Amino acid sequence: MASARQERMQKQQAMQDMPKAKLNAANFKKGARLFNYLGNQKGAFALGLLFLFLSAGVGLFFPLLSGKMFGMLGSRSNSGMAETLQKLDGLGLKLLLILLVQGFFSFGRVFMFTRVTENILQGLRNQAYERLIRKPMSFFSRNQSAELSSRLATDLNVISEAFTMNIAEIIRQTIVGVGGLTMILWTTKFEIAKWFLIIIPPLSVLAILFARKIRAYSKRFQDKIADANVIVGESLTGITNVKSFTNELFEIARFQHQTADIKKFGLQYGVFRGAFFAFVITCIFGAIFFMLYKMLQLNALGTISGEEFGQFMMLALFVSGSLGGLPEQIAGIQRALGATERVFEIIDEDIEVAEGEALHTPKVQGEIVFEDLSFHYPTRENFPVLKQISLKAEAGQTLALVGSSGSGKSTIANLLLRFYHPDQGRILLDGKNIADIALDEYRKQIAYVPQEVILFAGTIAENIAYGKVGATDAEVMDAARKANAYDFIMSFPEQWQTRVGERGIQLSGGQRQRIAIARAVLKDPAILILDEATSSLDSESEQIVQDALDRLMVGRTSIVIAHRLSTIRQANNIVVLHQGQIVETGTHEDLIRRADGFYRKLYQTQQGGELLTTGF
Repeated sequence: MASARQERMQKQQAMQDMPKAKLNAANFKKGARLFNYLGNQKGAFALGLLFLFLSAGVGLFFPLLSGKMFGMLGSRSNSGMAETLQKLDGLGLKLLLILLVQGFFSFGRVFMFTRVTENILQGLRNQAYERLIRKPMSFFSRNQSAELSSRLATDLNVISEAFTMNIAEIIRQTIVGVGGLTMILWTTKFEIAKWFLIIIPPLSVLAILFARKIRAYSKRFQDKIADANVIVGESLTGITNVKSFTNELFEIARFQHQTADIKKFGLQYGVFRGAFFAFVITCIFGAIFFMLYKMLQLNALGTISGEEFGQFMMLALFVSGSLGGLPEQIAGIQRALGATERVFEIIDEDIEVAEGEALHTPKVQGEIVFEDLSFHYPTRENFPVLKQISLKAEAGQTLALVGSSGSGKSTIANLLLRFYHPDQGRILLDGKNIADIALDEYRKQIAYVPQEVILFAGTIAENIAYGKVGATDAEVMDAARKANAYDFIMSFPEQWQTRVGERGIQLSGGQRQRIAIARAVLKDPAILILDEATSSLDSESEQIVQDALDRLMVGRTSIVIAHRLSTIRQANNIVVLHQGQIVETGTHEDLIRRADGFYRKLYQTQQGGELLTTGF
């Protein structure tokens, strides 16, 4: 219960802390794009606006009529009790009718705006996610997944709040504020209105500026506390490092330095808070009681009647409340404009180009040729990863890539998957440039089994079937058998309906690998990419997984990125990479015979018992 409340508070704080956009024509033009998602809800939006205006307009009669009650004070001596009670009853019925009508209009306004907002957000969510999931890998290398998730969650919540609350409240409070102020000037004597005009607007401006300063200090104060919590979290998470390096005193000093900063800033924050409360008590409450004193004085002198006094006080309260609430609503609109801009950045940025030639065949042969391939990652423009790589994988054969970490092995796999495009050269599939093939059709020919398998938080059956959407239960079971996964799946109480947990955390590494292999079996690809698929497994799991991989590789063109060189002895061709260049090629037997060969040194090191863990 407490954690859920804390999570809600964190979400609210995150929404409050979101950057605000300026209220200018350019940002309003961007925000207006949201109305393109209205669809068939334009009538509902217009009806919601009508309810809004009616609700605010009817609400202005409430302070006028309720103010008349003050005129009945002391009226008993001038007229009979029955007549006074009759007037009071009539006035009460009118006020009740106003409240009922206003309640009806308010419900209609909220319902219509909610209906419109949910339709807009549904279209916005769908398009934003559709565009996001189709972004190229270069986009994801520039943006953090947590930030992107925030754009589909927090930003859309801010937009939702703006449509359901902020826009409506700005309009309503403006109508009430301007309308109430007009009524004050129209229905009351200047002797009464001048005190409102002299006192309330300046105090409102000062209160808004003061409150804004307090909020800024509060945010900075919370940030400093969060920095201290980061130190606690890091030291406790890495407690073995702290103790093994005997750095307890260092961590204590680091934390104490942060708490001293918190104390210093907290005292400054306390001064501002104290000044704010003093301002509220002295100026705001003082102004209210001063106006009350002046109104009673004028009433005692016979300058104003009790009814005029009551109407003025009620209108003043309504106007003050409306004007005081406008800054927060405007801030909400600014946050929504900023959120809208960030969401549309996702929608407007380029996606992967899916067009291209059709393959005109359900399955390709699988001959792969890399011609003069050079490449650097978009985030590291001055660091070439591959330098004029040329190699060939025959159809149905196994090509192994080995080399030190950073030599370009995984980059070749990324280029083959068309996650990125080469800076120079090309990749041919059965003699055709892969850049000219329709992307969806091309990737259907490839299955990828990575070192770190990430499963979706569903069932085992759903994760295997991800390799072929719409696969039958029999196909899923057959794929599991071929991947050596059937036995361990059947050992679970819920068998195929066993939930694997977030990222597959409920399964062991070997079990996750076999699920990934079963997924690849089900896809039945012509090309298979294995990126160090057994490097993180223990010996027993490795043997089981390797057996499944050997069966999966039969009849397919396989690109194997190898960590343990003993697993690629049967490869048809082994390519040794170093600093983005090919330094050796050949079979295992050919390479092992080279006395000063790079591959021979690596193999001897591993066979000698010192297993390297840097990406071979």
